[in-house]
Amino acid sequence: MVAVLYKLSVGKVRWKLRTVMADRKITNKALAEELDMNPVSISKLKSNDDLPEIGGDALARICEAITKLSGRNCDLEELIEYVPE
Repeated sequence: MVAVLYKLSVGKVRWKLRTVMADRKITNKALAEELDMNPVSISKLKSNDDLPEIGGDALARICEAITKLSGRNCDLEELIEYVPE
């Protein structure tokens, strides 16, 4: 019997907070104040290219804060992107 192994190809989920904040000219401090967080925590969130392990409520709060600060609607699709491998 011959065993055949298949490599399962899994894509990545890209985190684009840095890009969204830059496009909308939102500072770490402004977003941190809106979310009642420390600016250093926002900086750490921004530095990730892979989606951090945060829950749906946190994602919703981030989107709402970005919408409020920029005056433009923020959709979840702006913050995350699936990149197939």
